[in-house]
Amino acid sequence: MVMNGYEKAAIFLSSVGEDVAAQILRLLDPEDIGKISSYMAREKKLDRKKVDLVLQETLDRVSSGDIPVAGQDYVKKILSLGLGDVDAEKILEMVSKESPLESLKWVSPKILSSFLATEHPQTIALVLCLLESEQASEVMEALPEHIRGDIAMRVAATERIPDSALVEIEEVLRTQLDMGQGKSGKTFEGTKVIAEILNQCDRSTEQSIFEKIESQNEVLAESIRELMLTFDDLENIDDRGIQLILKELSTEDLSLALKTASDVLKDKIFNNMSKRAVQILKEEMETRGPVKVSDVEAAQQIIVRAARKLDEEGKIVIAGRGGEELVE
Repeated sequence: MVMNGYEKAAIFLSSVGEDVAAQILRLLDPEDIGKISSYMAREKKLDRKKVDLVLQETLDRVSSGDIPVAGQDYVKKILSLGLGDVDAEKILEMVSKESPLESLKWVSPKILSSFLATEHPQTIALVLCLLESEQASEVMEALPEHIRGDIAMRVAATERIPDSALVEIEEVLRTQLDMGQGKSGKTFEGTKVIAEILNQCDRSTEQSIFEKIESQNEVLAESIRELMLTFDDLENIDDRGIQLILKELSTEDLSLALKTASDVLKDKIFNNMSKRAVQILKEEMETRGPVKVSDVEAAQQIIVRAARKLDEEGKIVIAGRGGEELVE
């Protein structure tokens, strides 16, 4: 479920009540207020799933320190306005009972990468295995470039993290990041973990890490590549799959992403849209003018993430991935 910042802000303000929303809007620029208000006006009825996602993201950012606020009481107040007292209490109770390893998801990637940069590469690799791929990719990108390849290979080689290693990592985390303690061992498919991490990294980071891996182990590099999904792989998705992906995307992201897309992929996208939608999309692409490469790649990543989510849910099939053949 892909949402841009203005839509998220609209959903958040619509869910926390008129008084809080009014106070927040007073602090915003007129242009931002106009765009947010436009989204608020479109929403005749709030989608509960979207509300939950936005409020959970807000909690994540507050808990990780990305948004400075007046502590847990403030978070509870905001969550209570959107979710009610009972649900707010449940979320805060869940967070308070997490082990150090579970609590890693609340730590800012910048803070975590700064802490990990001084640790042994094997420790860094094990911690990355314990993170969600999106957070792990942000940590990887923030690490010194000269150690990324080594760490990626260690992640790919990980099949299991022994209890003793988990205890040691938790001890370090409790000391350095002031967290609690947990106890269970974990089993991993290292190549899958690093593939998911690289899927979330920017293209330059992905390429530099792959070059390092390929220079040392071509077979391992190929195994990782087979598990990855890139923007170009969208050409291998059938029409039904493309249609499902398009439902998750905004015209803005699509027009940006297609700036550098192959003619084959563009045609596949256009053929699965209505004539009117294609006309609108092409007009936006033409009127947008020159754009930053980084903006194009960011938009392509949004599309890739939407495709990966549908792939993981079994709703689409990507031909040629993992060496598997498709049959009618």
